[in-house]
Order: sequence, then structure tokens, then C-alpha cells
Amino acid sequence: MHTFKTTLGLLFLTALLACNSQPKVIEAESSATDKPIFQDPGAATNHEGHNHPVAEGSNGGEEHKVTVAEVLNTEKYSYLRVQENGAETWIAISKRDVNVGGSYIYKGGLLKNNFFSKEFNRTFETVLLVGDFRDANAAAASAALPQPAATVEPPKSVKAAPGAVKIADLVANLKKYEGKTVAVTGKVVKINPMIMGRNWIHLQDGSGKNLDLTVTTNEMVKLGDVVTLEGAFNLNRDFGAGYRYDYIVEGAKVK
Repeated sequence: MHTFKTTLGLLFLTALLACNSQPKVIEAESSATDKPIFQDPGAATNHEGHNHPVAEGSNGGEEHKVTVAEVLNTEKYSYLRVQENGAETWIAISKRDVNVGGSYIYKGGLLKNNFFSKEFNRTFETVLLVGDFRDANAAAASAALPQPAATVEPPKSVKAAPGAVKIADLVANLKKYEGKTVAVTGKVVKINPMIMGRNWIHLQDGSGKNLDLTVTTNEMVKLGDVVTLEGAFNLNRDFGAGYRYDYIVEGAKVK
């Protein structure tokens, strides 16, 4: 009898240890805070390449036309309560001017659950991180813009308009021109229309080998045209969504 009880006890102990030896599944806690990294599903990858965070879900690639009901701005991002066909959604974009009551279009996005905002000390039950966010009226107008060509022959030389600065001169004297309004004449070799509410124009003037200057503007220009654009010359600009520039001309107007 004693031998039977000992054997039974050993079998029970062995089974218990076997159960406890199974690997445990530990769910990772969400690290979502006021530091979202946005993804623009439709933009090219190079120095404008995009990274995206680990997210609970994806909104796919469909377009949504929404009306903005509320805007909450942080230092780098804008939280928007938007309405679509009677349903409300919170989305987050890189900080920009957004009009309450305005109509906008967004595409895709990455869904975060229980997203905590330190700046507002609140948790959003769900928030969609969006990179492709456009003014609905501007988006309609941008349909008239030509799509960027795969390749555009760079200019050998472009005659600068009076008062315009050569791109090579800008690059060689970054601190001299930083924060100043500059005019640049160049050939439009690439256009990324209506990303984050503005057109991203790439100019070359032949003053440097494949030297390219990115200019943001709300005006319409044509691929291959030689234009003069005037705007603020800024350094080390990070717009989120992978749009980071050592130098850039912003808010430009056609002269």
C-alpha cells in the first residue's frame, strides 16, 4: 500500500510539473502615446520613404470623404473628430491648419486602440493614424495636374529670373539663406500633388549635378515647365510620414 501511494504521488507531481512547464503567452502592452509615425500608402519611397508603426489594424486603401467636427492640436500632430454618413471617427495627422466644418478626403490609415494622449491626458478608444489627408476641394482641383512622369530630362542650364538664386548657391550657403524668402527658377522635374494639403514640386536648374530642390506650394504648375517660385527657405524640416528635408522652400508662390 505504501509503495502504491508513493507511486501515485510521483505520478501526480510529474503531471503538475509538466503543466507548469508550458510556455506562457504574455500580451504586450500598447505603447501608443503622442508619438505616432504616419504612413502615406501612395507616396514614393526614397528620401521621402515611409515607416509605419505596429498597429492593431489597417483601414485599407479606400478613400473617405469626411466633415471635420472638432480639431485638437498638439505640438506635432492634429487629432480630428470627423463625420462620415452619420458615423464619427477620430483620426490623427501631422499638424496642419484644418477648418472645423470643412470637407476633407483621407485614404488608408493605421488603427490604434486605447491610444493615450499625454498632452490631453485622455485615452482615445480608437484613433486612425493617417498620412494621406487632403482638402476635398483642393483634391478635386488637383485632378487637372499631370501625373509625375517616370523620368524627366533634367535641364543643362536654366536662366534665373531677376532676383532668383541658383540652387547650387542655396545649398552652398544654407545658413546665409535660412529663414529668408528666396526665389528660385528651375525646371519642374517631379510633382507629388496634394500630399498633406500641398503640392511637392521638385526643381532643377542645372547649377549642380542632379541637384534637386523641393518646394511646397498650393499653386498648380506643369511637369517639365520652367517656373520661378518664391517662398521661405528652411532647414531640417520634419513633416512626419517620412517627409524629412535638410533644406526646403515652403509656401511658395509663382512669380
